[in-house]
Amino acid sequence: MDVSVTLWVLTIVGLAALIAVDFFIGRKPHDVSIKEAGIWTVVWIVLAALFGLGLLMFGGGQPAGEFFAGFITEKSLSVDNLFVFVLIMAKFAVPSQYQQRVLLIGVLIALVLRAIFIAAGAAILASFAWVFYIFGAFLIWTAWKLIQEARADEDDEDWEENKLLKAAERRFGVADRYHGTKLWIQENGKRVMTPMLVVMLAIGTTDVLFALDSIPAIFGLTQDPYIVFTANAFALMGLRQLYFLIGGLLKKLVHLSYGLSIILGFIGVKLVLHALHESGVHVPEISIPVSLGVICAVLIVTTITSLRASKKQAAAEAAKGQSGSAPKDSIDV
Repeated sequence: MDVSVTLWVLTIVGLAALIAVDFFIGRKPHDVSIKEAGIWTVVWIVLAALFGLGLLMFGGGQPAGEFFAGFITEKSLSVDNLFVFVLIMAKFAVPSQYQQRVLLIGVLIALVLRAIFIAAGAAILASFAWVFYIFGAFLIWTAWKLIQEARADEDDEDWEENKLLKAAERRFGVADRYHGTKLWIQENGKRVMTPMLVVMLAIGTTDVLFALDSIPAIFGLTQDPYIVFTANAFALMGLRQLYFLIGGLLKKLVHLSYGLSIILGFIGVKLVLHALHESGVHVPEISIPVSLGVICAVLIVTTITSLRASKKQAAAEAAKGQSGSAPKDSIDV
């Protein structure tokens, strides 16, 4: 898709305006209700759908299909990010009324960092076609790693700060408590960070680790930097509302890792086939409609099986709890 500089500028300005509106509406610290989160989640999905339809009208079916495939993939991978975001919020004991502000700024930092990753990835792929082999192999390895972690059935109940965050804390110091939404305060004559700024940086920089698999994944669906960037932007900007909407459902998605591993493995194979095709080897390539169908089918099946498994597990635990407690009459006897 041939994208002019003017369209790039208009797109960035439009996304910045949407972020500004989102920030203005949620500028006052408050507890986000399920209703509010649900409304805004629908709004962001509708905006993404309208953008995709715009691509269909002015760019054709290929760019639109690539956008929707990329958006759904990034959205599904971002759900996995929410598990870590929950741990970060617990680690820093973020008050509930400040969590939406933390996520807004954290996601904004993540979007800027991903834009840098996307620009670098596009430049590398344009110059070195063999990088597709590396991306494909990395995604297949990541898929296998996800399966191993899921089979290990280990719940990570803690989160460790990365080296960059620790260095910033040592350099500037951190206040011992939250000071509203302030990011910096004066303490004993020294300007120090507040926990609010630290947790925002934690959300933003931690997302970089997730970008290591999500960026190659979407490049496996499209090599158009414009589509890669916009799909990432729409997927990330609705992440804050999704956090509050499905926060209680995250633990019920017990098969999510299996579903994501299948998606990443599938895209990894697609990348390898594309690399072979570019090298002159006559191999079949996987089309965008097929990719979109596989991704949607995997997510639907994963969600259904996860909810069924969670329901069975809850029923088994309830039955075990009832059998473990003896009736009062029998105890008296």
